[in-house]
Amino acid sequence: MSTKVNRRQKIRYRIRKKSVGSAQKPRLSVFRSNSDIYVQLIDDANGVTLAAASSRDKDIQAQKGTKSEKSKLVGAALATKAVNLGITTCIFDRGGYLYHGRVKSVADGAREGGLQF
Repeated sequence: MSTKVNRRQKIRYRIRKKSVGSAQKPRLSVFRSNSDIYVQLIDDANGVTLAAASSRDKDIQAQKGTKSEKSKLVGAALATKAVNLGITTCIFDRGGYLYHGRVKSVADGAREGGLQF
């Protein structure tokens, strides 16, 4: 494995040690691939995904724009799903990625959609 991947994995474990999601305050987990971005709200107490959104969803994939712009839409889509479930607060888990670019766009979109973290 490359050192870059190992570094991200260590950061991921360090973040996960501190942040645990519950049904009232789930963990907003971000996964970023080269082409797409995936986010989900996870209840770690029960090991259940409460809501999920990604840039591969039909309505987001149809949009034109950069990956960062699409990431903002993904964050907003997850926030609407969360608000419909009655979830207003969450813990942001950047998954070892720097809080910059697409990860920051997801967070901004989620905040604008009504989530607080």
